[in-house]
Amino acid sequence: MELSPETINSLLQQGIALAYKIIPSLIYALIFYLVGRFFINKFLKGFTLILEKRDSNPSLNTFLTGLVKALLYVSLFIGLATILGVPMSSFLAILGAAGLAIGLALQGSLSNFAGGVLILLFKPFKVGDVISGQSHTGTVSKIDILYTHLNTFDNREVVIPNGSLANSDIVNITANPTRRIDINVGVSYDTDLKKARTVIIEILKNDERVNAEPEPVVWLNNFGDSSLDLVVRAWANKENVWPVYWDTMEKIKEAFDRHEIEIPFPQRVVHQVVPKPAKE
Repeated sequence: MELSPETINSLLQQGIALAYKIIPSLIYALIFYLVGRFFINKFLKGFTLILEKRDSNPSLNTFLTGLVKALLYVSLFIGLATILGVPMSSFLAILGAAGLAIGLALQGSLSNFAGGVLILLFKPFKVGDVISGQSHTGTVSKIDILYTHLNTFDNREVVIPNGSLANSDIVNITANPTRRIDINVGVSYDTDLKKARTVIIEILKNDERVNAEPEPVVWLNNFGDSSLDLVVRAWANKENVWPVYWDTMEKIKEAFDRHEIEIPFPQRVVHQVVPKPAKE
């Protein structure tokens, strides 16, 4: 079927009219996109500099920069849709439906996202802290929006969802600059407690890593089955806690040997009953 010259001319005129209508909108949209992208990049650079001066937490800075960038680009594309003549009501309806579908499909991820926001904003811990949570203990190596990465003391990496971590108990072991060291020592019941206390206190006072304030103490903590149980308490900077603990344990053993202070081991007294000979 051939088109008549009149039909072809009509279609050509409609195409030219449509081009005159669309081309300016495309040019305006392109200019709007280029200018908007330029100002967004400039704004993000300034915003990043402000965050770096205000807060040294790299995880929070990265998250906030990404969030602001996403919001700005969403606004940019909404402006482009408006320039191109897309009905805003239809655009918002499509956007809402897509958001609902994505939300239902990513419920767990959204929970982790919310947990990551809470962790980054309220800062119960930061990169470099030693924490205990979700049955794991280790050094925080990275805080992402969805997961927190721990390096355990035996050099394993543990990845914990932020949603679970934010809604459970977290022990920040290195949050404070100093920590208390607790050592339990058992001595025999015939030990002179004052002598044992003096020996232990002298060990602690001769260790420069042990803080003078609060003063180290040694107390009788329990009457055990085979020993008098002493508790030794001293304070040290957080990086010296375990070295002081291990060194003090060895020094106490060596000092007790020199002063003939016995560290007992569990003992049991057994009474044997000898049956009487049977009568003839």
